[in-house]
Amino acid sequence: MALAGAPEVIRAAQKDDYYLGGLRSAAGGALHSLAGAKKWLEWRREIELLSDIAYFGLTTVAGYQTLGEEYVGIIQVDPSQQRVPSRLRRGVLVAVHAVLPYLLDKALLPLEQELQADGDSTRLPSGGRSRSGARRWVRQHAASLTEQQRRTLQRAVFILRQGLACLHRFHVAWFYIHGAFYHLAKRLAGIRYLRARRLAGEDLRARTSYRLLGLISLLHLALSMGLQVYSFRQKQRARKEWRLHRNLSHRVPWKTGLFAEPHYAPYAWKSEDTPQRHLVAISSVGSASLNGATLRQSVPCAGKSSHRRSWST
Repeated sequence: MALAGAPEVIRAAQKDDYYLGGLRSAAGGALHSLAGAKKWLEWRREIELLSDIAYFGLTTVAGYQTLGEEYVGIIQVDPSQQRVPSRLRRGVLVAVHAVLPYLLDKALLPLEQELQADGDSTRLPSGGRSRSGARRWVRQHAASLTEQQRRTLQRAVFILRQGLACLHRFHVAWFYIHGAFYHLAKRLAGIRYLRARRLAGEDLRARTSYRLLGLISLLHLALSMGLQVYSFRQKQRARKEWRLHRNLSHRVPWKTGLFAEPHYAPYAWKSEDTPQRHLVAISSVGSASLNGATLRQSVPCAGKSSHRRSWST
């Protein structure tokens, strides 16, 4: 028996996804009928996880072919390509393929939400499950971080989430080119496929088509990564400008600008007819804007007494 090609592996994975979707839909519909829409929304991810564990537990872990593998006619083998994978290797495959993505999503998504909420001084509406112990622990530790630590951790979480997505896309594109492992979990577990029946006349054309598809996928991935980096920098810049604008709006107007350190001129006559003295705050350059009127100090003319000063508005 020869190694299975990319077309067989992809068709098997698509068939498994089809049956998994039906199992998830049935389990979610049962929960929706018994507990209502609110509970279904809260436990939707857990229902999908239990459906995946049930499907792969009854097939892969038990030592049987999945429905997709049986449909295409391929079987799993260990790195020696002579034996069926051990139960431990199959268990690691199911754990990495189904359980690990769920744990990463449940850990990174609440942390990113809490960091964004603290950074924007807003609080997302919390549901019933948001008051769990893990969510309270994340909120408590996120609130104790400084602004610099919060920005650094938020950037690290964003890079980790986007890096995992890009790694998955790169792995799929690499599979299109070389045709070795379609899932990251199978690469980590060292499980490959052998085909039980051979399809003549399709290997060369399919291999060429998938290699071209892999190159196009790599090019698209590079462009997407560039756009994501640019978008992230724009968001960071917009958030920084918004925080600066918010801080400036809370400052007292007379503490900045012209009236930062006023200098008080001596008593001056407003006019010759009305001997009323006014104390005017003048800036260091000799002019000030007060209630929309510009006050300027005039230079004494020659021949007039220098003890009298006139002010024009």
